[in-house]
Amino acid sequence: MKIKKSLLAFAAPAALIALSGCASQFTAHVARFQQLPVPQGQTFAIVPVNQNDRGGLEFATYANDVAAHLVKVGYRPVTDGTPADMVVQLGYGVDRGQQQVTTTPGGFNCGWGGGWGGWGRRGFRGGWGGGFGGWGGGWRYGWGDPYWGCPDVESYTVYSSHLTMTITRADGTRLFEGRARAHSATDNLTKLVPNLIESMFTGFPGNSGQDIKITIAPDKKS
Repeated sequence: MKIKKSLLAFAAPAALIALSGCASQFTAHVARFQQLPVPQGQTFAIVPVNQNDRGGLEFATYANDVAAHLVKVGYRPVTDGTPADMVVQLGYGVDRGQQQVTTTPGGFNCGWGGGWGGWGRRGFRGGWGGGFGGWGGGWRYGWGDPYWGCPDVESYTVYSSHLTMTITRADGTRLFEGRARAHSATDNLTKLVPNLIESMFTGFPGNSGQDIKITIAPDKKS
């Protein structure tokens, strides 16, 4: 039984390892639609999709991250209180998770074979075997047959997270629509959102209409 327990602890599901975006690579699916102008110092302001996030410190942290990426490509944050050339709407979230179950082959007998051995001329035909033996010679022993290799069952939770970003010109014209989504073994937004932002801006603004998979190395955003 001790050996059985140690094997269960050692055999973590491969799917769970692959999903742990902070311990290993983080993978997101990113779709972008855009007709952004060539960056020439146009100003931008970042606002939350969820108005409950307005003025929040957590939202400000993620907005600063997005602003840093936009500055890198040639846009400027609005600073003097004048209307911005572009308004960036930022939204994010994670669900409550879905339980997943994996089954892997076991390596030990989880049941006894059928029946006791019979009596032979030289004594009891010992061990667990199939049925009562008749009269015959020698001992019979060994493990039963039909239950070899009990499956190990593991359960874990998969969380789905998302980031949405839209950029609109001052006159209301939509210039950019993007979404990034990922599955992970954590629901920690402080880990997930920076990775989703990094994915959104990988190859930004991207080819309009493409839905691509982007992988972030663990040392990029952890």
